Amino acid sequence: MNLTNNTVLISGGSAGIGFEIAKLLTEKGNHVIITGRDQARLDAAAARLNNVTAILFDVTKEEEVDQLISNLKLEFPNLNILINNAGYAYYYDILSEERAWEKAEEEMQTNYFSLMRLTQKLLPQLRAQETAALVNVSSIVAFAPGLRIPTYSVSKAAVHSYTQVIRLALEETSVKVFELMPPLVNTDFSKEIGGENGISPVQVAEDLINAFENDIYEIHVGATAQVYELLRNSPESALAAVNSREV
Repeated sequence: MNLTNNTVLISGGSAGIGFEIAKLLTEKGNHVIITGRDQARLDAAAARLNNVTAILFDVTKEEEVDQLISNLKLEFPNLNILINNAGYAYYYDILSEERAWEKAEEEMQTNYFSLMRLTQKLLPQLRAQETAALVNVSSIVAFAPGLRIPTYSVSKAAVHSYTQVIRLALEETSVKVFELMPPLVNTDFSKEIGGENGISPVQVAEDLINAFENDIYEIHVGATAQVYELLRNSPESALAAVNSREV
């Protein structure tokens, strides 16, 4: 896929993986729209980037999704790439957390239902473009769940399945569907689960760029590739590997 002169929307693009993807894409001559729920963080991110538009936006609120879609049609009619990067994770003990389902509801809403809603609402605009792409950011735990992030794991497994289905549904259209599957990454998002031991978000962004350029649709970043191979031969070994890494 050509990686110049595109218009790209990145949810959760003000920090971490989303920011690094935005940085690389703007450097390649694309216009990038980053969204987030923290205005100060958005402003700080935008100040470090060229050719970027920052929009305060909560992906979990349908009225804000509808407003965003309307604005994009008017202001960015050539938008042709959506990167679903926004996410949320709770770190907890599933046995001792008395109201675990409440955490589960919030994570599923942010990580899966909101992703699906934004995608479905934006697909008509993407499909109208000559070339387009959809990127869903899932995780290594889509293959083998993490004990300390149980619902996050479930939500990313749902994203993985949804990505496979939407790829099949869109295979006769102009929209290419990618899935970015990082392992533990060193970001503020992952601090609570030992993110300082993870890989750089720059590596994740670079792997996505490489996948774009070479039409690699399922992107196994770093340790995800090893876990994927383990899963094919021994699901028990894959589960053990993920949890030994404290992903």
